Amino acid sequence: MLRTLSRVSELPIIVKQLQKRSHNNNIASGKNNNNSYGMQHCRYSSSFFGLFQNAAQAGVTKTNNYATEATVKVNRPFKLHRLDEGPAEEVKLTKDEALRYYTQMQTIRRLETAAGNLYKEKIIRGFCHLYSGQEACAVGMKAAMRDVDNIISAYRVHGWTYLMGVSPSGVLAELTGVQGGCARGKGGSMHMYSPNFYGGNGIVGAQVPLGTGVALACKYKGNGGMCLALYGDGAANQGQVFEAYNMAYLWKLPVIFVCENNNYAMGTSTERASCNTDYYTRGDALPGIWVDGMDVLAVRSATEFAINYVNTVGPLVMETNTYRYSGHSMSDPGTSYRTREEIQEVRQKRDPITSFKELCIELGLLSADEVKAIDLKVRKEIDEATAFSKTDAELGVSHLWTDVYSNCLESKLRGTISYNLDHIQERKGVNH
Repeated sequence: MLRTLSRVSELPIIVKQLQKRSHNNNIASGKNNNNSYGMQHCRYSSSFFGLFQNAAQAGVTKTNNYATEATVKVNRPFKLHRLDEGPAEEVKLTKDEALRYYTQMQTIRRLETAAGNLYKEKIIRGFCHLYSGQEACAVGMKAAMRDVDNIISAYRVHGWTYLMGVSPSGVLAELTGVQGGCARGKGGSMHMYSPNFYGGNGIVGAQVPLGTGVALACKYKGNGGMCLALYGDGAANQGQVFEAYNMAYLWKLPVIFVCENNNYAMGTSTERASCNTDYYTRGDALPGIWVDGMDVLAVRSATEFAINYVNTVGPLVMETNTYRYSGHSMSDPGTSYRTREEIQEVRQKRDPITSFKELCIELGLLSADEVKAIDLKVRKEIDEATAFSKTDAELGVSHLWTDVYSNCLESKLRGTISYNLDHIQERKGVNH
C-alpha cells in the first residue's frame, strides 16, 4: 500500500485505513476498550514520519531511534522466462546504501541537466544523449557489480562513466572537448571509458557482440568476472544482437544482455517497432527476467541474481522497463511522438529518485535534513564541474594523434596518407 502511494493528497485516506485496521485488530484480539484504542490511535497519528515508520515493513533495525537497516518489497513483481525461480522480491537496504544510491542518482540527474544546458549554450557540440529518468537502472546494476565485472553500453553513458570512477568534472570536460576530460577531450559524449567500462559505442547494437567478447575474455582468463551488455529497445531488433545471443548460449558465456526499454526507439514506440515487445523473452533458449527499471532495489536484486546465474549456468537476458524524460538526443524535443502529459505523469508517479527518497524517509533510513544536505552537496559539485568544463583549455594539436594504440608495435602511425607521424604514448587518459 505504501509503496504505491503517489500523491500527498492520498495521505488522509492512508491514515484512515491504518486507523481502521488497527481498530479491527484490537477488536479481534479482545482489546477494544477505549484506553487501548486511544493508544493505538496516538501511535499512528503522532507524526508524519512516525506513521510511515510504523506502517512500513516490520524488518527495520534501529539504533538510537534511527533506522540502520530495513527489509523492503520491490515495487512490481519480476516476470520470468525459462526460469523456475527468480530474484528476491524482498531485499535489505542499509542506511549507507540508501545514502549512496540517492547520492548517485541525484548526481546523474544533475549531471545530465548540466550537460543539456551546456548543449543549449552551444558549448557541447555534436551528439548528446541524456539519461534523465533512467538513473535507477545504472545505479541498481552498479550496486550489484563486483570488482571483476565489466559493463559496455551504447551512447547514453554519461551516468555510467561517473559510476565507473570518472568525476563529474571529467565527464563534463569530455563533453565540452577540453583536456581535463576523461579521454582528454578526444572522445566526446559517445566515447568515454574507464577500467572495466568499455564505453560508449556509437554504432547501434554493436556493443552487444563486443560485450559478448568481453565475457569470453572473462571465461578464458578464469577470473570469475562477467559482462553487462546494455542496449535499448531500438537496438533489440538488430541482427547482431541475436547472433550474440546464439554464440553466448553455445559457449555458455558469463554475459547479461540488458535491454534498457525506455519505450521509444528514437521517436518510434515499441509497439510500432517490434512484433514482440516482451524483450526479456527474445533470447529464445536464453532465460529472461523483466524488472521495473524505475526501482533501484529491484534492479539491484535482479542483477545480483543474474550475475550468479551467468557465472554458474550461462547467459541471460534482462529487460529493465524504464523511461527517458528527454528526447532521444538533444536535437529531439521528445514531444512529437508522445504527449507532455505522458511525460509529466511518469515524473509524478514513477520518478526513480523521488520514489526512492520517499521510501527512505518512510523507513527512517534518511531524514529530510540528510536529503537536503545531499542535494546541496551534489548541486555544488556539479556547478563546479560545469565551471571547469567551460574554462579548461583544449588539448594542443600535437597531442591529437597520441595514444592511438594501447601497445604500439611500430614507430609510425599506420594508414596515414601524406603524413609521417610518430606514434607517441602519453597514457594520460583515464582509460590508460
